Amino acid sequence: MIGFGPHLMVDGYEGSFEALASVEAVMSFLDSLPSQIGMTKIMPPYVFKYDGGDKPEDWGVSGFVIIAESHISIHTFPEKGYFSIDIFSCKEFDIPTALEIIKSSFGTERLEVQRTSRGTEFPRDLELATTITNSQRKRLY
Repeated sequence: MIGFGPHLMVDGYEGSFEALASVEAVMSFLDSLPSQIGMTKIMPPYVFKYDGGDKPEDWGVSGFVIIAESHISIHTFPEKGYFSIDIFSCKEFDIPTALEIIKSSFGTERLEVQRTSRGTEFPRDLELATTITNSQRKRLY
């Protein structure tokens, strides 16, 4: 692996109102997901309901869990059937399994999925990182 690790960003549409509105459902999702995708939870999830502030229709549930490999976060908007999830890790993880769990947990097949690599110059293997970085810089000049 090159760099620090993968960052999976998931936007969900037409999700279950009941699941998106439930502190308990979001807590259960964050509590169980790490072990299901090979991560190590190092604290219980922190989950809370937000009232929407100036936009009452934007109320929802937000939460995160710190994992040894980094973190997982979620924000829901039940009135809109929408949610966003970030899974950031310093090691590869089972993305297809994560996506199936997300679909099942929030009752939708409509996901917009993006994956990026973070910290491309992170010195995991200093010799390899130096070689890659130098070759990329040569192409720029």
